[in-house]
Amino acid sequence: MSEKKVIAVVGATGAQGGGLVRAILADPDGGFAVRALTRDVTSPAAQELVKLGAEVVQADNYDEASLVAAFTGAYGGYLVTNFWAHMSAEKELVEAANLANAARRAGLRHVIWSTLEDTRDHIPVTGDRMPILQEKYNVPHFDAKAEADELFRAAGVPATFLRTTFYWENLASGWGATRDADGVLTLSLPMGDSKLAGIAVEDIGRTAYGIFKAGNDYVGQTVHIAGEHLTGAEIAAGLSRAVGEPVVYRPLSHDAYRALGFPGADEAGNMLQYYTEFDEYFTGVRDLEAVRRLNPELQSFEQWLAVNGHTIPRD
Repeated sequence: MSEKKVIAVVGATGAQGGGLVRAILADPDGGFAVRALTRDVTSPAAQELVKLGAEVVQADNYDEASLVAAFTGAYGGYLVTNFWAHMSAEKELVEAANLANAARRAGLRHVIWSTLEDTRDHIPVTGDRMPILQEKYNVPHFDAKAEADELFRAAGVPATFLRTTFYWENLASGWGATRDADGVLTLSLPMGDSKLAGIAVEDIGRTAYGIFKAGNDYVGQTVHIAGEHLTGAEIAAGLSRAVGEPVVYRPLSHDAYRALGFPGADEAGNMLQYYTEFDEYFTGVRDLEAVRRLNPELQSFEQWLAVNGHTIPRD
């Protein structure tokens, strides 16, 4: 049997990277092996990956030399940044530059860069449609990732640009339903009647694995992914079934959502405004059947709820 192609996975103990690690390890005859990159190889999450059969190595997105060492000898890499760890577009761009340069220096033959749309293609930052954030962005964690696409092109890295979307898992955290003053579970996402493109985070990794298995077919391509496109009312109906009591959809305005005051509320409000006002574009470029060809196990919201409904807060 030929030697397996090693995929170096950045953020392997996180949501997206962890999904890809598990997808590779679940397919021992698929021709791929995994090298899991993490800042702390002694963490419980890293040690769990060791038990599953992954090679685990230390690397840090802010240390280009450590990335080069971790990438060397690998065939490909899955590269991702976590904006919410620092909420800084500037830091994301530093990370992305290090990842692109390290991928070039190590000679990776196929990189998947986890990215998003540049909202400024639709909403100029010269107007007053939404607050300008961090001096030049509408939605910094979207716009900076999109800016970083060019870093990979400029470095000559053979890359696939994987445009992700809203995680269904967010609905089990602060983005989900909460009880109003009358005790009614209420979903307040400011989406109006627009459709939200959502995905189970595990499916991001599975779809990335499908791209790697396709060889060079997707090098230089942009792949937009989602699991299902649903209105807020449809999401609330699904949550109702999962928790066993009514969840009412009462969308806030985008300004009201931005005013909620939690860390990143302005960022989240701008993002949801973009989702709302450009849903036809955003859902339109995310062809669910095309995603399903890469990932036959792609989950609908209902399928995700069947497994994860117990994580939805009832309080």
